[in-house]
Amino acid sequence: MRIGEVADRSGVSTKTIRYYEEIGVMPEPSRTANGYRKYGEQAIARIRFIRDGQASGLSLAEIGAILDMRDRGEQTCGHVLALLESHVAEIDRQIDQLQVTRHRLAKMAHRAAALDPAGCADANRCQTISPESEVPHDAVRRLHHAPAAHRHE
Repeated sequence: MRIGEVADRSGVSTKTIRYYEEIGVMPEPSRTANGYRKYGEQAIARIRFIRDGQASGLSLAEIGAILDMRDRGEQTCGHVLALLESHVAEIDRQIDQLQVTRHRLAKMAHRAAALDPAGCADANRCQTISPESEVPHDAVRRLHHAPAAHRHE
């Protein structure tokens, strides 16, 4: 089968297949007498595995390592499990960081609702996003209108 048919059946572009070959996650195919790439059914299964691995959050380097292990006849389940657990741990770290950022932004928004727009006199900085310690105490008062009042025309 030629590259176009493999692309159609596997759901990736011919450019992607060539890239996979270039980086080594797909082996170089044999060639016909006139130089066209010639693939077997196993190419489609391999491309689908690569695509599914990427959809699971694995990098092409990680997928390549799994495929190398498989090509050598090694068991991959333990290796894949370790990769997935590592990715889960990284996502948990990112969630923690996002929660810290969310808390900081919510605190800033709450503080911004209490700032007097007239106190925003520095043309190079906005009191809304300045650290709390840098906002003059007299700039803070309860406003009875929306934070949109902080916008300068």
